[in-house]
Amino acid sequence: MTTPDTGAFGDVDALPAGVFDMLFSVLRAMADNTEILRVRAAAWEALRPEPGQRLLDAGAGAGEVARDLAVAVGTTGEVVALDSSARTLAAAREITPPGLPIRFVRGDITALDLAPDSFDGVRSERVLQHLADPDQAVRELARVTRPGGRVCLVDTDWESAATDGVPADLATAMRDRLLSLAADHHNDMGRTLRRRLVRAGLTDVTATPVTCVFTDPASAGVVMPFFNPAVPPEAGMIPDDLRERWFAEVAAAGERDEFLATLTIWVAAGVRG
Repeated sequence: MTTPDTGAFGDVDALPAGVFDMLFSVLRAMADNTEILRVRAAAWEALRPEPGQRLLDAGAGAGEVARDLAVAVGTTGEVVALDSSARTLAAAREITPPGLPIRFVRGDITALDLAPDSFDGVRSERVLQHLADPDQAVRELARVTRPGGRVCLVDTDWESAATDGVPADLATAMRDRLLSLAADHHNDMGRTLRRRLVRAGLTDVTATPVTCVFTDPASAGVVMPFFNPAVPPEAGMIPDDLRERWFAEVAAAGERDEFLATLTIWVAAGVRG
């Protein structure tokens, strides 16, 4: 998931069918979002997939990156697409063309049931921010990577979120709401990735910030769900007393072509020693 893991989004497999379908459609929409494509291009360069490699996508979601990786590694390689949600894996498997070298696996990123030194590269995108112990997950990702293999992490710095075009008091109230949604949510995760890789023993660690810029509410809503009116009120993301005014002001800013939202997502990578 790419949203703060609270309220109705706390247990994906327990969501009502309509809410799950909405969330899965958002995951799929991200594959075509220009700004997310920029982030994933940076992550691709950091991971450096090659034919014949065995790669792990931990937190595979709708599986679009795993499918691209499977094409890159070819029939002599393999991609393991891991996710904690059985429903998400089933939906991802259903839309995956036959013949791709992908194995869908349900698992816990903090306790991987995978052999040590068994992957040439691993990646995890916007997962660590939701975990109680993200450093344990990084250690696990490093453990299953072979010496000389690459670990690539992608995550959001929610504290970097900024908005223009709506009244300042409303923008501030919404930002405060975003950052207070969950006490155990790591709003600063993106900018901490480099440190976490270093502490896990990775070498040649790089960190690249990608600032996403959105000039229309619909595009922003794919990545920053508090701009998306389809997110149900029961998700708890937007205060009930602000919801109507918030979306009215956002829509008006879009109609005036004055809407702007920004968010920095970090890509960090290192080599297993």
